[in-house]
Amino acid sequence: MTSINEMSKKILVTNALPYANNSIHIGHLVGYIQADIWVRYQKMKERDCLYLCASDSHGTPIMLSAEAIGLEPEALAEQYTKEHSKDFQDFLIEFDNYHSTHTTENETLVGEIFNQLNKSGHIEKKIIEQSYDKRQEIFLPDRYVKGICPQCSTEDQYGDNCEKCGATYKPTDLINPISVLSGETPILKKSEHYFMKLSHFEDMLKKWIPTIDMNDAVKGKLNEWFSMGLKDWDISRDDPYFGFKIPGEDKKYFYVWLDAPIGYLASLKNLASKSNISYEDYFSENADCHLVHFIGKDIIYFHALFWPAVLEGAGLKKPDAIYVNGFLTVNGKKMSKSRGTFIKARTYLNHSKPEYLRYYYAYKTNSGIDDFDLDTNDFEKRVNSDLVGKWINIASRSAKFINKYFENRISQSLDNPELIKTFQEASEDISSLYEKREFGQAMRKIMLLADQANQYLEKEKPWVLIKDELNYEKVHAVCSTAINLFFILMVYLKPVVPNIAKEAEQFLNLESQCWNDINKTILSHKINDYPALLTRIKKEDLELIIKDSI
Repeated sequence: MTSINEMSKKILVTNALPYANNSIHIGHLVGYIQADIWVRYQKMKERDCLYLCASDSHGTPIMLSAEAIGLEPEALAEQYTKEHSKDFQDFLIEFDNYHSTHTTENETLVGEIFNQLNKSGHIEKKIIEQSYDKRQEIFLPDRYVKGICPQCSTEDQYGDNCEKCGATYKPTDLINPISVLSGETPILKKSEHYFMKLSHFEDMLKKWIPTIDMNDAVKGKLNEWFSMGLKDWDISRDDPYFGFKIPGEDKKYFYVWLDAPIGYLASLKNLASKSNISYEDYFSENADCHLVHFIGKDIIYFHALFWPAVLEGAGLKKPDAIYVNGFLTVNGKKMSKSRGTFIKARTYLNHSKPEYLRYYYAYKTNSGIDDFDLDTNDFEKRVNSDLVGKWINIASRSAKFINKYFENRISQSLDNPELIKTFQEASEDISSLYEKREFGQAMRKIMLLADQANQYLEKEKPWVLIKDELNYEKVHAVCSTAINLFFILMVYLKPVVPNIAKEAEQFLNLESQCWNDINKTILSHKINDYPALLTRIKKEDLELIIKDSI
């Protein structure tokens, strides 16, 4: 397994592509915030790291949704692409490029990769029976058929995989299937389709999986799928369909799950066309690059089996790491509109700061794939206690003395350089936790340091010392020490709360800080007047978020 210290200078990070058929909600944001924190950390370490994404803009659901509201599918996909991009931007998720799968770059790449796979004998045609809705006169996408899981008998499962046991299957395998569109039992109708021979890549995949950075539980799940045998993958869909036509076909289209991951490559191609990067440096077969995918646990099969097989067959670079996140519940329940817990990203942003949620997600997550809960009471207490009560409190308690009594200037010497050294020496441990995506542990270590800083201020009591002019020099050194402690914590927290860190840098009269700046000490330096960097979460704002989500 390749470690960060051993890997090449170039890192390419992608997030799973959001589907351009609905708005982003706070459950989606779990994976994007995790990836953004990790990327920001890499960039603070001054590594060459690119972060790409795009909207997944094809498929029957987009076609049907567009038809229902009188839009062309392209227009609906473009509308959601713009909305998603703005939501990500306002949540401080900073992609180097955000694109769409409905682009000329992607169409060209899909055609080239399909031709390469076909030429190499990895594609074959088969006549199959598919679920067909007679009333709607349409072949049904996998997710438009529901029924009882053929493996564990759980009811109300989609036609491609079971949310409870993780089994993958065909819609025709479901027990008592119904069409989501009409509520009727679909009939079986024959059609000729293109299949990718996934079994051709089984040996390669078994050798490749142990070499990549991926959670052991995920690798265990992949081994279960190997034991059941890898099935040929249907990569075509029948007309009517919104997508790219298969070359040489009039009424056959590439299945969205072929062109969606190729959208990673297309986003890179698009970025390369408007910058000085080289596409080949990242995706050619021998590219000296560390390729990382952040995905949700519902799409493991696609990213850890089908996608690397496509890349292998096309002679392109396979991922070096696949980082999988669990799902989000809200107040102990699955997200629900009736309970007001199906919270859109924009609904949250209308009432609260993105840093609050970014910090809470960081505090609650780790490198595992377990689900986690956003408890609104805990959310309020955690953010108010940690960010405001511990970290920001250090600056607000000490800066006012420097502003008022010392002309905004940090002292020439510090009161407690040993405490500064203790904070700086924590860098290696905290860096390692960021590297391993153990964000929760990192936040806890940072807040333990913040506790020490506040205990230091409580012990020295500059608000008492300042009453006697003979203590001015001591107060100056104590508050300057506290500002330095605040600064170190700011650098540690910067990947998580980048806008607050930026405002803190402006307050400290500093340029943008990198990770190694932790080791410097601020002396004889003029700062600005202290602004209110962050205020407490208000319970009424959280109540409005819930109210507006019903």
